[in-house]
Amino acid sequence: MERIFTRGLMSFLLSVDEHGRGTEHGSGGIKEYVMHHVKDQVIYPLHIGNFDISITKHVLMLWIAAAILIIFIPLAFRSKTLIPKGPANLIEAIVVYLKETIIDPYLGSEAFKYAPYLLTAFFFIITCNLLGLIPMGATATGNISVTISLALSTLFLVQFSNILKNGFKGYIKSFVPSGIPSVMVPLIFAVEFLGMLTKHVALAIRLFANMFAGHLVIFTIMGLIFLFKNIFIAPFPILGIVFVSLLELLIALIQAYIFTILSAVFIGMGLSSHH
Repeated sequence: MERIFTRGLMSFLLSVDEHGRGTEHGSGGIKEYVMHHVKDQVIYPLHIGNFDISITKHVLMLWIAAAILIIFIPLAFRSKTLIPKGPANLIEAIVVYLKETIIDPYLGSEAFKYAPYLLTAFFFIITCNLLGLIPMGATATGNISVTISLALSTLFLVQFSNILKNGFKGYIKSFVPSGIPSVMVPLIFAVEFLGMLTKHVALAIRLFANMFAGHLVIFTIMGLIFLFKNIFIAPFPILGIVFVSLLELLIALIQAYIFTILSAVFIGMGLSSHH
């Protein structure tokens, strides 16, 4: 926590002169400093034709998160003991908790089919969230394109599970409740379809907004120290930064859990659709 604050403080000192104007990051001062630290940044520009596939800081964090999961989890379970120890014990406890509180209650007999996706989503999101709390890190889930991609993965799986369970005809009927007049069918279908899309859009925005807002608040509070230019004001923003950082750690865990539980709910609703 101290290293995070020190790094941000030194960056701010370099970017703001004695008159409160930005020097390194332009004339935007505090506003530009805050946005510079919460927005994505290009690390290695790369273009193929008209396509921009530059490697950004968030892309790098996604690669690191994937590498951590691919390498760390198999290493944690390399020991074949009946009772896991250390990190393996923690991972198993989390898996059992998610299975008992989310996967089994919402998916029932179909739980074993969709547990791999839900567990992967949980551990990937929580890893991305926590990487943003370390010095020089960045929160990839604070990028709307990342959270939309995660929500689209859930959306496609929901549709696939519905079709697999109920057939394509049953899938189409799931958008139109039985017993309604024929003239109302197109309108009801459109409303139900848009409602289904809206749920997954909200899934993406919820994760993005919570992770983006945490960093925005931290650097904004840090800027208050230099805005007031009073040493007696400094302790209050510092306490605020510590509090928000601890709160952001809790939010990182909660948002991964919420994404997982909502994904399970949506899949379960698709599996139970019948008319």
